[in-house]
Formats: sequence, structure tokens, C-alpha cells
Amino acid sequence: MAISAARLPTTRWRLREGNNDIQDRLVRELGLSPIISRILMSRDIVDHDDALRYLSPSLRDLHNPFLMQDMKKAADRLIRAIYNQEKVVIYGDYDADGITSVAVLIQFLRQIHRGVTFYIPDRITEGYGLNREAVERLRSEGVGLIITVDCGISDHEPIAYARQLGMDTIILDHHELSDTLPEAFAAVNPHRTDCRFPFKHLAAVGIVFNFLIALRGALRREGFWKNDAYPNLREYLDLVALGTIGDIAPLVDENRIFAKIGLELMTESKRVGLSALKLVSGIDHQVIDSNRASFSLIPRINAAGRIDSAKEAVELLLTENPVQAEELARKLDGFNRKRQALEKVIFNEVIEQVGDQLESGEIGPLVFSSPKWHPGVIGIVASRLVDRFGRPAILISLKDGIGKGSGRSIADFNIYQGLKRCESLLLSYGGHRYAAGISIREEDIDRFSALLRNVIQENGQETDFTVCTTIDSQCSLSDINHELLSQFDRLAPFGSRNPEPVLCVRNVSVASPSIVGNNHLKMRVSGDGVSRNSIWFSRGQFLPELSAAVLDIVFTPQINYWNGSADIQLKMRDVAVQANS
Repeated sequence: MAISAARLPTTRWRLREGNNDIQDRLVRELGLSPIISRILMSRDIVDHDDALRYLSPSLRDLHNPFLMQDMKKAADRLIRAIYNQEKVVIYGDYDADGITSVAVLIQFLRQIHRGVTFYIPDRITEGYGLNREAVERLRSEGVGLIITVDCGISDHEPIAYARQLGMDTIILDHHELSDTLPEAFAAVNPHRTDCRFPFKHLAAVGIVFNFLIALRGALRREGFWKNDAYPNLREYLDLVALGTIGDIAPLVDENRIFAKIGLELMTESKRVGLSALKLVSGIDHQVIDSNRASFSLIPRINAAGRIDSAKEAVELLLTENPVQAEELARKLDGFNRKRQALEKVIFNEVIEQVGDQLESGEIGPLVFSSPKWHPGVIGIVASRLVDRFGRPAILISLKDGIGKGSGRSIADFNIYQGLKRCESLLLSYGGHRYAAGISIREEDIDRFSALLRNVIQENGQETDFTVCTTIDSQCSLSDINHELLSQFDRLAPFGSRNPEPVLCVRNVSVASPSIVGNNHLKMRVSGDGVSRNSIWFSRGQFLPELSAAVLDIVFTPQINYWNGSADIQLKMRDVAVQANS
């Protein structure tokens, strides 16, 4: 059944409140445009020093990694393994955060320890996290130390079993904790209540990077390297940025530093594997920003673990052989094409079911299941559903009466805590605020969906789940010029908790609206004696409503490069037709 008819506007608009005194001070002290200063205020940046740190991210502003509970204990244990020539395995997850975490640790440790390997479980046959069978296999290979990255904090039984077999485990994980910690030798996780590290929202690869800072510092103090020829950790930040952006970690504090420097390194193309991946993605010789990383590089890295083996993605990131890099990059590109085809089928199936649900008046999370769905791609479809409908979504792949589900959530609802309220109906669950995985019996899915709906309502969510568009500043079209956009660059990289700035202009007229590409709405808007081109992606259905209309528009300004020229373009977020137009 079709979704309800097109309407305008598509979201609720909320203009952030400002403070003229703070705005004027930031303009005066930092030489910023008033619009930029209002955007900083909307990010809760009102202090001069905080603004400087935000506008000029620096590795000098990283926190002391030893503030993380168990960090020293973890570093000391690995140093002991290095000196004793123990076999060490890095055990990771199969998504971009886990893959980059493994690659960063392996790249560093291979320079100083011959006995290090990595292991990433198969998504289909083994599932997420450490498992008993893998522990037995690693023990049989003589492994003495397991380091889990982007997993482990919920793996109580396998870690206890590893200990029983005489193996130690170090956990480097960022997922939320249950009430007790596993019996690991060390558990490094900023979410621990006894952890003094001030920033709690690192991706796993960010925790790994902090671990390497601590490890390198401890080894340097022991004189491990002669003539101070120790590894330059800055060179690892391209991978740290990929994992951080790929995990949709908030791009604030340390994550902003990692992403800013890491994206610059990606643009420089010093890593052979990433150069090959950029080439097959069609973005070689381009500046790599968070959007290009998110929509071109990261999906191909993720596709390896979704469709085949994540091992090949790790090997791509580590190789220094251009021929091997090209071969692996093309493999990942092929996996990504297959992923896209599977995703399209699932998305279309779910859209039909969402239409039925909305038409029946049901309001709540989007929980759907099917035995036909590939478990490797349902998380991506869940993300697309959240973007489209503004409500939490969980898709479940069924096999032999058991469902493996992937969930994504909206900013105002912590899906991990929501699942915790539903744990009586779940076989297992884990994750963090925005993304989580579950295992559930098929017969419990309907009750689970109803219970999660109640939890969301008790949490005080909007009952209609209307998406809210938050506007940073109201301005006029004449304010949108190249000088303003050059200052916009200082606000990047954009992502979670540091979104692209959103501006509002009232009373603009429309000329030459048309549909271009894949249902994109192109038009020219005019006001205050200025005209700008605009594009509204995937909104061609609104063309009849906009012809000869006077509009209020919400948008993000950008530079559009086309045929060798650069022109200011407004990337539309929403429009409202004035009643008298």
C-alpha cells in the first residue's frame, strides 16, 4: 500500500535560540561571520578557547589515555607478551569500526612482535563477538593472549572459557556494559562507571588508538626503541577516521580531531590500499570529506564482512603491494554491488509493510522480520528506514525459528537501553545508543515489538515520530556568498553531533522547477535581489506544489563543482509554501 500523499513541510522546524552578547563576542574575538558564530552557539560552543579547539583540531588536545580504567594493566600485559614472544591474536568485529581497529593494531604490532595475527568471525556461521569454538581453535594454535576490539564487553562465557584454558583476554570495546564485567585480564571501555576518561563516545578504533599511545609511551620509557625510531601514530589516523565515521560516532572532542586529520591523510593517498579503494570508488584525486568517506569508502569496507570475508578488507588496508591492493579493492567493490542489490530488494519489501502499518494508524518502532533477508545487509536497511521515517527500526533475519536482528535508532532514543527493558524476550542483545543487535525466538517477535513500542512511549518520544529539522540561523539569500562558505569549511568534518549547518530564508520565489536525475528536485530561488540554484534530493514528487510559489526554505549551502566551474548551490532540507502564494 502506498505511503500517504505528499505534503509540505515534511518536518517540524525548530530555530535554535541565540545570545546576542555571546555572538558579538565570538565575532569580535575570532573574526567570524555572525552566521558562523550562531552555528557555534548551536553546538554549545560559547567560550573563546573551546571555539579555538573546535576550529583548529589538534593532537595536542587529546586526553591522557591512562585515565581509562585498566589501560596501564592492558599495556603492561601486552608488553609482557612481546618480551616473552607469546602468540597474540587480535579478535575483531566485521564492520568498518572493527576492521579498522584490527588493521591499526596489526600494523603497529607487526613492527615489534612477530607472533601477532588477527581473527574476525564469520557473520553468518559465527555471528558477532567472541565464541567458544574460536577460543578452542586459538588455544590449539598456541595463542596466549586475545585482544578483542569492537567486541568482548558482553562475551562473559567465552572469556571465562579462555581463562579456563589458560589464555588471558584484553578487551578494547566501546559498547555499553551489562551489570557485570567479563573475567578478562583487562577491560578498557570508557563506559565503565569507574573510568575517569572524560570523553565517553569513542568508536572502538579510537580506543585502540589511545591504547597505542599508552603502549608506545610505556615502551619508549623502557628504551624499547633505539635512537627514538618509534612509530609515528599520526600516520594511523586515516584508518582511525574511517572507523570513527563508519560507526557514526559523535564528531566532537577526540573524534573530531581523529576525523579532521584522518580525512586529510586520506586525501594525500599515502596508504596503498585506500588509494586503490578510492580509484574503484571513482573518487581518486578528490578531496575526501566525511560524505565521500561515508558513501564511497566505508560501504565497500563494510561490504566485505556483510557479503564474504572481512579478512580481505583488513588485508587491503595493510598491504603495501599496489597489484594486490587493486585486486582486493575490486573484490570489495564487487561485494558492495551485491550488497546494494540485496539491500534494494529488502528495502522495497519493508516499504510495503511500513505503508500498511502507517495506513492502519499504528505508530511505533519499525520491527519486521523475514526468512528471506540476508543478515549482512539488514542493518543498512534499518538505517535507511530511520532516515526516512524518523523512528527506531529493527529488521530481523529468520532461520530455523531464531531471528538475528539489527537495529538503528533516532537521536533521542537510546536503543541499547530500550532493548535492556525488553531483555526478557531476547536471547541476547548488545550495542550502543544508535545501533544494536539482537537474537530472538520467532514466536516472541510480536510481543517484543509491542513492548518496545511501550518503552518508547514511556521514554516521552513524539507520538507521531515527526522528524525535527533544527535550524542554526535565519538569514537572507544575500548572506550566502563564497566568503561565508570558506568559513563553513572550518566547521567540518560533519557527522553525528556536528551536523552540516542548516539555515533558513523566508519569502523566496521559485523559478524553473524541474526533476533531474533520480527524482531530484532542481529549482532556482530568488530573494533580496539574489538568485541561487538549489537541489532537493529524492523529492521530485513535490514539483506540483512548488510551481509559482513563494517559499520559506531550509537548506545547507555548498559549492557545486560541475564542468570545471564552481557555483553556490543550496542543498534543500525542507520547504514551506506560504499560505497566500
